[in-house]
Amino acid sequence: MSIANTNAWVNEAWEQTVRKVSRTSKRIGANFPHASVNGTYVLEPAYWWTAGFWPGLLWLLYRETGDEQLRGIAEQCEQQLDQVVTDYYKLDHDIGFMWTLTSVARYKLLQAEDAKRRGLLAANLLAARFNVKGSYIRAWNPWREGEDNSGVAIIDCMMNLPLLYWATEQTGDPRFKHLAIEHADTVLNHFIRPDGSVYHIVRFDAQTGERVEALGGQGFAPESAWSRGASWAIYGMALSYQYTGDERYLQAAKRVAHFFISQLPEDHVPHWDFRLPENITRYRDTSAGACAACGLLLIADQVAPVEAESYRKAGEAILHSLYTNYGAWDDEKEEGLVLHGTSHYPEGKNVDVPLIYGDYFFVEGLSRLKGRTERFW
Repeated sequence: MSIANTNAWVNEAWEQTVRKVSRTSKRIGANFPHASVNGTYVLEPAYWWTAGFWPGLLWLLYRETGDEQLRGIAEQCEQQLDQVVTDYYKLDHDIGFMWTLTSVARYKLLQAEDAKRRGLLAANLLAARFNVKGSYIRAWNPWREGEDNSGVAIIDCMMNLPLLYWATEQTGDPRFKHLAIEHADTVLNHFIRPDGSVYHIVRFDAQTGERVEALGGQGFAPESAWSRGASWAIYGMALSYQYTGDERYLQAAKRVAHFFISQLPEDHVPHWDFRLPENITRYRDTSAGACAACGLLLIADQVAPVEAESYRKAGEAILHSLYTNYGAWDDEKEEGLVLHGTSHYPEGKNVDVPLIYGDYFFVEGLSRLKGRTERFW
């Protein structure tokens, strides 16, 4: 794939994305889409973990186009998250996903003081979930009566850490960064296997901090290899290296990246789990591919030129395949950008559908290939 050809398809994909989102945004508006069902994005409450991805996608497009309508929608989404803070009970570890792509994004783009204040408040709320005995940020809350998940941590939370790193940069207070590093070290010690595959969930004793067990979560089984978990690890570890300069995080990102790339099928887009029995349908998860591609492009920026090309080519190949083989550009009956995502196969939720985080990371990846270097993360 030559540079010229890369530029051509990236620009074409970007133009298609702008046209489609300009159209779909009129229906979706200042709401919180999650998964597309029968062509229409289902809208979730503001407290849902994916609430940041739609406004984040709009900010990516606004940065290039200056479209004030998209900016207005993104700002309205951010304002709605204030009520989530006030209500409190629905807040969990995904505070980072939600406020990084809304308030932090707007602050980086527009230097809006109210966005900075919201981002710092969110960082404080995220830091408050840190378990000092186990050195992890607790995932979730007890959503059902009698449920105790106070000892649960998940690989997804690597993508929440940038909110803490950013808070230290903004305030000069190292406590936020200290907590992020502690959690990242726990992931190094307990989540990433020697072969580069990744556990989704690890349960600790919330009182002593001792590791109790690994759980399958959204992967097929505890010892399987959930592909989106690997993508969270690739990008999250690369981001932790970016903020800390700790070589261990870069090496971890590379180890998971090598595993991920080695497991890809011919079209470069992953199945939802890399270790499945023969009788289980190998649905693709385009969201895992899109997120991993963004991580691979970041690794390419962090390593020596002799290494960088292989990571960049792998990221480009995924994004190119998503565009040419999985896009819904000309389908006016489909609001999603990228087809064939798999959210939660074990629970049968949103399987083989477009997912808003897949759309977001695809657009972020395009933005990177277009030369944008600053990330919202």
